[in-house]
Amino acid sequence: MDAPRSGRAARWAPVLLWVVPALWSSNYVIARAAEGVIAPHLLASGRWLLAGLVLLPFAGRGLLEQRAAWRSEWKQLLALGALGMWICGAWVYLGGQTTTSTNIALIYAATPVAIVALSARLLQERMSGLQKLGGALALLGVLFVVTKGQLQNLLAVRFTVGDGWIVACAVSWTAYSVLLKYWPSRLSPAQRLVAIIAGGLVLLLPFTVLEAWLAPGPPLGAKALMLVVVAALFPGALSYAAHAYIQRELGASRTSLMLYLSPVYGALLAWALLGEVPQAYHLGGAALILPSIWLATRR
Repeated sequence: MDAPRSGRAARWAPVLLWVVPALWSSNYVIARAAEGVIAPHLLASGRWLLAGLVLLPFAGRGLLEQRAAWRSEWKQLLALGALGMWICGAWVYLGGQTTTSTNIALIYAATPVAIVALSARLLQERMSGLQKLGGALALLGVLFVVTKGQLQNLLAVRFTVGDGWIVACAVSWTAYSVLLKYWPSRLSPAQRLVAIIAGGLVLLLPFTVLEAWLAPGPPLGAKALMLVVVAALFPGALSYAAHAYIQRELGASRTSLMLYLSPVYGALLAWALLGEVPQAYHLGGAALILPSIWLATRR
């Protein structure tokens, strides 16, 4: 397992913990905008191909020098690529076609809990009582937002076929987060991420071709290309690189809790980009989530 750094570099991790969910939340807007514009696997393949090319100048030389390392780790890199780039890439777009944002948020709300439990077993990470309390209050804040301030709305939730795709994504993200920390690597974070992206593309590209053959999407236009670029930069290269760095410094358990910030940032992005004004339940959820994340991620 990678050892955390000390000094100035480590002090950036708590700051980025609050920034990365904003980058991830942009993927919700992208998924909504992609319907009828670009096919799911094509969007995911374009996203990760471009993200890899963006990161390559920072990692290419090191990867050439570390050929022995990534050759010995290729099975792990392929597995991480399948979990993080293929399943968590294309499948979330597939699920988003037939399910609601409420169901997606409810399913993903269980992910940090699963990561904390698995990290305690595999990584020997332990959270204090106050940190556990913070995580529980943050989860309550997410449920408050998802149910629009009426927790009885949970009884009205109906699950669809698309939810199966999202459940698979949530399980995949749990495994990706823990295995990224559990499996040691001789590669630097940037080198490892580029190698993982390459592993994901190995699996993504054949399914992209199959998708184009069996269920061809609309012709590529300027909007589709713009979505690929935005997805590659914000919820792609920048967020995944920062996630790997934060997890190295803070551990998988505390890093996973930043997923609870997504409903807050998602509401703000929808307001800024789609004109959807936040409601009172967004403010109530934020009042629970924001201080709880601060409490749960303290050293």
